[in-house]
Amino acid sequence: MDMYLPALPEVTRALAAPAATVQLTLTACLAGMALGQLVVGPMSDRWGRRRPLLSGLAVYVVATALCAVAPTVELLVAFRLAQGLAGAAAIVIARAVVRDLYDGVAMARFFSTLMLISGVAPVVAPLIGGQILRVTDWRGVFVVLTVVGVALGAVVWARLPETLPEAERHAGGVRDTLHAMRGLLADRAFTGYMLAGGFAFASLFAYIAASPFVIQEIYGASPQTFSLLFGLNSIGLVVVGQVNGKILVGRVRLDRVLGLGLLIVIAAATALLLMSLGVFGEVGLVPVAAALFVLMSAMGLSLPNTQALALMRVRTSAGSASALLGTSSFLIGAVASPLVGIAGEDTALPMAVVQLVAALVALAFFVGMCRPAAERPAGPPAGRAAGVAGPAGPAKEGRES
Repeated sequence: MDMYLPALPEVTRALAAPAATVQLTLTACLAGMALGQLVVGPMSDRWGRRRPLLSGLAVYVVATALCAVAPTVELLVAFRLAQGLAGAAAIVIARAVVRDLYDGVAMARFFSTLMLISGVAPVVAPLIGGQILRVTDWRGVFVVLTVVGVALGAVVWARLPETLPEAERHAGGVRDTLHAMRGLLADRAFTGYMLAGGFAFASLFAYIAASPFVIQEIYGASPQTFSLLFGLNSIGLVVVGQVNGKILVGRVRLDRVLGLGLLIVIAAATALLLMSLGVFGEVGLVPVAAALFVLMSAMGLSLPNTQALALMRVRTSAGSASALLGTSSFLIGAVASPLVGIAGEDTALPMAVVQLVAALVALAFFVGMCRPAAERPAGPPAGRAAGVAGPAGPAKEGRES
């Protein structure tokens, strides 16, 4: 998705499609990721992590190759939907594997490490995408992504063991899966963290969907300059994520760090809104880029901690819990994507409005649902019946040390 971002304006011209329609290629991919996680997460609880992941990567390779040859924007949207459905396996199973192996503070730290690893892709991908556009068109980006998918499949096949023992797998069907998910959603704190993380992700994805047009079309930057700025923002997210994992976790309560992150996002989005409204007069690229850098960096405090705090409450069914977390984030992000282009390509105002509203809603869910529940020693009875633990989660001392 990130390697493809510098090519969005070119896709708009090449396929003679409006910007809002081209942004639907992002929406379709996100919707596929959301729906795919609902399917793959419970599958991984039943059949283990390895088989569903390898199957998803195989389908991802085929769908990405079809994106490279799509003759119309409508078919590109359809193939991106399939690509998202398949790619969901990697996202949901990655979180479930972390829950299989870690708990408590160790899990929170590992999510920050995971953010470091995941952050390498946003740093490198737009830079590679910008360079690919020097020698080929947007279709070449999907050719490279096809090769990346093949490489990922080979690495998983060779290096990732099965992390869910057969004794801990669920043999139930759809009814049992729905019962487990209802139990998870019945836990007020889990649902609060899920929704707070989902709307924080929407603020992030408003940036992902709109920044290629804002930076390149409004402020006249080249695809290469956009790629450098996008990479810089990703570095900020990674660095702050490591500060979270290496310094803050274990010393400061996770909910306080999460609240601070959301407040910083709100401040940065407010600054972008004021600049878009012309309150400070005509501003150039530098102030806008600075505000986006602060917003992206604050995600390093928000996103890993919402996931860790939610999964700390899960005793079993990590795949289903991970699916709910991922599905909510990607569905909310999919709704945010077309909204940022609703006023056309000549204003950054929709991006700023979506970011600010999403961050405010995230903070409201966090304050209203998570903080009161965090003071209780355990989740509600309905949650415990579905495998929901208290805030600290089940003890795995050997894995946490």
